Amino acid sequence: MKALVISDIGKAEFTSVEPARPGPGDVVLKVRTVGLCGSDLNTFRGLNPLAKLPRIPGHEIGGTIVETGADVPADFAPGRSAIVVPYTSCGKCASCRKRRTNACQFNATLGVQRDGGMSERLVVPHEKLILNDRLPARHLSLVEPLSVGFHAVARGSVAAGDTVVVLGGGMIGVGAMLGAIQRGARVIAVEVSEAKRQLLLDFGVAAVVNPLRVDQLEAVRELTGGDGADVAIEAVGLPETFVAAVDMAGFAGRVVFVGYAKKDVSFNTSLFNLKELDMFGSRNATRADFGAVIGFVEANPAISDKLISRVFPWDEAEGSFEFWEANRNETLKVMVEFPDE
Repeated sequence: MKALVISDIGKAEFTSVEPARPGPGDVVLKVRTVGLCGSDLNTFRGLNPLAKLPRIPGHEIGGTIVETGADVPADFAPGRSAIVVPYTSCGKCASCRKRRTNACQFNATLGVQRDGGMSERLVVPHEKLILNDRLPARHLSLVEPLSVGFHAVARGSVAAGDTVVVLGGGMIGVGAMLGAIQRGARVIAVEVSEAKRQLLLDFGVAAVVNPLRVDQLEAVRELTGGDGADVAIEAVGLPETFVAAVDMAGFAGRVVFVGYAKKDVSFNTSLFNLKELDMFGSRNATRADFGAVIGFVEANPAISDKLISRVFPWDEAEGSFEFWEANRNETLKVMVEFPDE
């Protein structure tokens, strides 16, 4: 069986792996599409501390069931399409005991802490699949990354009438923008890529602030009548964007951190108290987030198509990471598509 492996920093190549065999409770998926995530790109660049090389990347996976093991419910029949929930949960840590399994202390995400979906077949426990025969294959792989943004919106309790500032116009940030807009919020995007400006406006964003061209804090103040954001969502992962999210949040506002900075962050902590901010971390996504995104993608196929910047056929997948690295400012989602049999 053929798989794509990141074998060394800056090197992705095809390799042969053992054929997929299901155990009790497992299904075998024929992988149809895999979206590349920023974590995959960072693994390729040698900047992902959670991934050890060599690693088969990929956790944004859509596929078709081709085989089932013992004790798999009849609903998970060969021929059915499915979305993979790529996280694990131990069931014993504090997060799991609180039923927040998306934040399991010992989570191992496909393609990050363990080999992922960039292979012709993938064995998955049936309970980690969401069956969906309505979405096209490419849209199946959009659900997981959008769900992470939708989860951040849920963490921030975004409501109709809120003004939400989202820092970062990558796929996670765009997911937060779309999730906030769907809830009736007014969204301001903070994004350095001018190539993405019109696309974000087409998605329904009210304004796009480029911090390389204007004073971003002053621009947000002007766009909010001096109040600042009701909710600020950080989806970049740099120390300066962490600080900016706190600065942009208004008094009695909420701040949600989705990215994580690789260096220490220095805050003016008086703003935490003076503004009486509610501050939240946001990790992965829940089944409820997946369900909300599936409804959104099904209802908005044209927007879903626009999220996909480039599709590589499976036999050209070795070049997908180099393409994304060279075209980061213009790229939302790079996807690998496997041939039909």
